[in-house]
Amino acid sequence: MERQTDVLVLGGAGVDSIVHVPELPLPYADSYPVPRIETRAGQTGDFVALGLHALGLRTHHLDLLGDDHEGELVRRLHRDRGLALTTFPLPGGTRRAVNLVGPDGRRLSLYDASRTEAADRLPVEAVRALAAASRHVHVSITQPCAEALPELGGSGVTVSTDLHDWDGSDSYHQPFADAADLVFVSTAKLADPERTMRRIVERGRARAVVATAGAEGSYLLVDGELTHTPAVAPPDPVVDSNGAGDAFAAGFLFGWLAGESPQRCARYGAITGAHACTVPATGVDPLGRAELLARAARLG
Repeated sequence: MERQTDVLVLGGAGVDSIVHVPELPLPYADSYPVPRIETRAGQTGDFVALGLHALGLRTHHLDLLGDDHEGELVRRLHRDRGLALTTFPLPGGTRRAVNLVGPDGRRLSLYDASRTEAADRLPVEAVRALAAASRHVHVSITQPCAEALPELGGSGVTVSTDLHDWDGSDSYHQPFADAADLVFVSTAKLADPERTMRRIVERGRARAVVATAGAEGSYLLVDGELTHTPAVAPPDPVVDSNGAGDAFAAGFLFGWLAGESPQRCARYGAITGAHACTVPATGVDPLGRAELLARAARLG
């Protein structure tokens, strides 16, 4: 059956307020003068979807959004980029976060966890229809997406997810890890990354697990073999690490869906992730297909 969409991205839509601070961690003080505080659309699902779209993949984003100013910012971002977006009401309001960005580009995200309630659901009919029209589904680790996982299991499409800074034991993340064919996770909180990666494979259906380690590159577990992919030097000064992991996932998925080797996919991810670090926190400028392939060719 011909699929109309390459990747359906579930969840992860929201808005961030960007605050540039003099250092991280930020010492206690009564107040700090900071440069202009800006609010822009874009959280993990938005960044993955926009990254895939920029790489030429037919992408559709599905999520719950509030009927508020922040929700309109998300809708406008998708309209301006020509990216398909289907939304349903989020009674608690659009998800938002405050990101503190240090001079070296490191980020501390303060995520507003009050926006989602236990009763929030992505409509089953919409998930079923859009998944049936897609080659692949990438799932954000938000509560409504957790409720949609059983529906994806019977859809016949491959599934990926990003566990972000999972500690390897928090039970909330486990259903996502178990349900995905391709799992991304950061090494930030993992005491033993290899052990966690192997446990993901043993417990679930994952055919590949990718652990990103920032400037140290990434680790790839496929067919029982663990390999390392070095980081790629950013082409311009690093100004913000926000969205780098999402960009890595988009680059990896681009190669994955094109039938490239897992090692080549990891190289693509390293390139797109490095590019994201050169984009100011207040902007959204994912790497395009032509430039990705050109940079990959130069690296060999």
